[in-house]
Amino acid sequence: NKPNNATCNIFFSIVSHSLQYFYTAVTSGINFPEFTAVGLVDGQQFVYYDSNIRQSIPKTEWIKKVDDDDPDYWNRETQIQQDSQETLKVDVATGMERFNQTKGVHTVQWRYGCELDDDGTKRGYEQYGYDGEDFVSLDLNTLTWTAANDKAKITKHKWDSHIGNSVSIKDYLQNTCIEWLQKYVSYGRDTLERKDPPVVNLFQKDSSSTVVCHATGFFPRGVMISWQKNGEELYENVELTETLPNQDGTFQKRSILTVSPEELHKNDYTCVVHHSGREKVLRVADRRVLNTGGVLVAVIAGVMATLLVLIGCIGFFIWKKNEKPFGKGGRMQI
Repeated sequence: NKPNNATCNIFFSIVSHSLQYFYTAVTSGINFPEFTAVGLVDGQQFVYYDSNIRQSIPKTEWIKKVDDDDPDYWNRETQIQQDSQETLKVDVATGMERFNQTKGVHTVQWRYGCELDDDGTKRGYEQYGYDGEDFVSLDLNTLTWTAANDKAKITKHKWDSHIGNSVSIKDYLQNTCIEWLQKYVSYGRDTLERKDPPVVNLFQKDSSSTVVCHATGFFPRGVMISWQKNGEELYENVELTETLPNQDGTFQKRSILTVSPEELHKNDYTCVVHHSGREKVLRVADRRVLNTGGVLVAVIAGVMATLLVLIGCIGFFIWKKNEKPFGKGGRMQI
């Protein structure tokens, strides 16, 4: 019989740097801020605002360098977020009216950002969600909005009729956003361009459950995972999870292989991890079987810690997605 091997490949993304903003507005009456705004560079939080503190605050040391170049930066950021807070508060009420909702917890999410590759390629996006589902998003090629459901078509038609706003968003995402991204990277280069290799483990809950290839503690975040069977790429029965932040600013990612014990016994499966030009190879035969309560408790505790980081970093982000530059304050209501 062949030894049990598994290969999980994680390749670095071509994206060099990214700037993202996540805004969340939620109905009042729960033990959570009605509005939160989070800014991230390369997936790391650098600025935060919520409706309780009502001011933008730095979340990294390197962003404090902006004070020397732009003394009014924090006042301006605070004003932008306060304006956005009022706009999204109205959006929540509008969404509830459209969906004929009179009570319960409801959310509006707004996210936008830009990416800059090493070769100079630029990308941007602007998207909205309601109650954890896609609502509308901007097509930067056609400068039209795409509605994800019938209720969102009202917003689509409204915003499509204001083409000037869409042009302003595109200009912000492809120019202003990139300029700020480059400035932020210059402030935090030592942190943002470091390379921390991943720690990789293979494990199962028990001998008949799925096999997990888990990479953690790596930076930068750009990764993807694949499996091999008998030396060939394997795409079936494989689930790739989102890249998640760790408390220390690094990232983690998992790929989950569903395979029967018989298949594991008859075939060679291998987990190969690529990150920033480095490669690691793990065999399924060397996997850990988490068949003790203590180990399982530790794993669950780790997952819960990650969830708490996500809640703190991206403002309870449920969704999967005038002279002020449109796309950062000054936007129309839905």
